[in-house]
Amino acid sequence: MSVKEILTEPHEVLRQVSKPVERVTKEEQILMDDMLETMYHANGIGLAAIQIGIPKRIIVMDIAWKDEKRNPMYFVNPVIKNKNKDLSTYEEGCLSVPNQFAEIDRPATCEVEYLDYNGEKKMLFADGLLATCIQHEMDHLEGILFIDYLSKLKKSMILKKLSKEKKNSETLVI
Repeated sequence: MSVKEILTEPHEVLRQVSKPVERVTKEEQILMDDMLETMYHANGIGLAAIQIGIPKRIIVMDIAWKDEKRNPMYFVNPVIKNKNKDLSTYEEGCLSVPNQFAEIDRPATCEVEYLDYNGEKKMLFADGLLATCIQHEMDHLEGILFIDYLSKLKKSMILKKLSKEKKNSETLVI
């Protein structure tokens, strides 16, 4: 397993729509292992393959609290089958939008159909943080970031901060 670079906004690859996986092979399993390692290394709870520059419809997550045993989850070609009309609000952040957070309303529950790590078809009913995280990560598969749900002004302020941070990090001081 290896830690990969996480792309940050603004980056054109993050806005691409990811392509379906034909079948889960050893290559996809290695990718999922690397994604999980990358996510843990960055202290995240979810990561989509597009965030490391690979436009495949693959997500990894682990919403276990720091003192709980790790519980990695793998979703290949996830599709939301049902969304609750009731909304819940969570303060979201994103590894591709570092150090920025905002309250986002999303359906409180959802059902997701997907292939697991071994390529077996599964269905999952999710609520609470798990439902929010799945929807957040699935947005990445469509080229959508959580900041796209914000007002133009809030989104613009965040993008300015990110551009400034990116510029400063690329400056070489000798």
